[in-house]
Amino acid sequence: MKNKTLLTASLALMMALPMQAQRFEDNFEDKTLRLDYIVAGDSVNQAIYFEQAYSNPTWAGRKTRLDEKFLNGNGQVTVYEHGTNKVLYVNTFSTLFQEWQLTQEAKHLQKSFESSFLVPFPKKPVDVSITLSDTHQKVTAELRHTINPQDILIRPLGENGIPYRYIVKSGETADCVDLAIIAEGYRQDQMDKFYQDAQRAADAIFEREPFASLKSRFNVVAVAAPSLDEGPSIPHDGKWKNTMACSHYDTFYSNRYLTTSKIHRIYDALSNVPFEQIIILVNSPTYGGGGIYNQVTLSTSDHPTFKKVLVHEFGHGYAGLGDEYSTDEYDPMYPSDTEPWEPNLTTLKDFQSKWADMMPKGVKIPTPLAKLPDHKNIKNVKEQKKLNEAVFKIGVFEGAGNQSKGCYRPAQVCRMRINEVDDFCPVCQRAIRRITDFYTGK
Repeated sequence: MKNKTLLTASLALMMALPMQAQRFEDNFEDKTLRLDYIVAGDSVNQAIYFEQAYSNPTWAGRKTRLDEKFLNGNGQVTVYEHGTNKVLYVNTFSTLFQEWQLTQEAKHLQKSFESSFLVPFPKKPVDVSITLSDTHQKVTAELRHTINPQDILIRPLGENGIPYRYIVKSGETADCVDLAIIAEGYRQDQMDKFYQDAQRAADAIFEREPFASLKSRFNVVAVAAPSLDEGPSIPHDGKWKNTMACSHYDTFYSNRYLTTSKIHRIYDALSNVPFEQIIILVNSPTYGGGGIYNQVTLSTSDHPTFKKVLVHEFGHGYAGLGDEYSTDEYDPMYPSDTEPWEPNLTTLKDFQSKWADMMPKGVKIPTPLAKLPDHKNIKNVKEQKKLNEAVFKIGVFEGAGNQSKGCYRPAQVCRMRINEVDDFCPVCQRAIRRITDFYTGK
């Protein structure tokens, strides 16, 4: 009876104690394992191919909540204890390839795209899984393979001779989100301009909430990677440039869609700085940009709307925010039977998981549109004020995610919908705060 009593007491004590959090140093060294892949396929088929592993001398990512994911994304990288399904680290992402799969071209052509992922460097052999998901958030492709940290073919990287300068230094890498702004289309003799443009970019991000209040949790480094030519390629004008990242307009034949497919090349250029997020600053006066969650953000430097475009695209790349406009440009991305993973979009399939707790009493779902000034033809300060105030009126407005029907946004206007307002809506602001808390262990 005595032994049984002691056993019962011990079990009760174990159940009362919280599960011990996984310690970073138990499984990982304080450096980075970079994994390069090729993802390929067409509108219905996907495949993932491993290309190369590298080591970088420091780890810039989170060191807490390692086995948790904040957003689902369109793909996932998971590090498992070798031979088991114990998750040691997980992160999520999206890819340009998956966006391309929704285009008409993907229905009759197979293409390949580059991807790179950073995970903490393991102390022992681990199993790494890369998965891609479809618009129903069902896994459609997976590659699982073993990484041995003693593998002689893991190529060490580090100092590469590319100059860099910190323009925001708030704390240690372990305590902050590390953002790298890298030069694209800047010749060697234009680096003074690049550093000035990078400072303007950082100022634009931290100018408005919630980033203004979160600035102390970010480090921003400007990386002066030179290009042979000035500016990006502009295929519709027949202009092709030799640049660091091979950026170009006309992505998916959309004139203003500025992207790069040379992800591995960008990661090579950033090997001498710790980073988690990337902004590719493109030396151009022409409107354009793009943002892919946990991959890259691009923006041009000299267009009059530079600041607002950059902040919008960083909303995609950093916080996984979805577009709130409704152009019906692609095949529907958000089927009615699936709740979007983006925190500012809903199909009403599981609205309680989104901003239902922020809805004012009595507001209808869907919410009728209020009469607002034409954002493309603002006539005076009063009209601009009315437009800016509408950002903070929460509802459930139909038309979002590049769909006019079946997908809903939290505000009639927001930085994720139009350039003519100053702020993110309260739902987007909360999402940015939450993901920053997650990355910085708050």
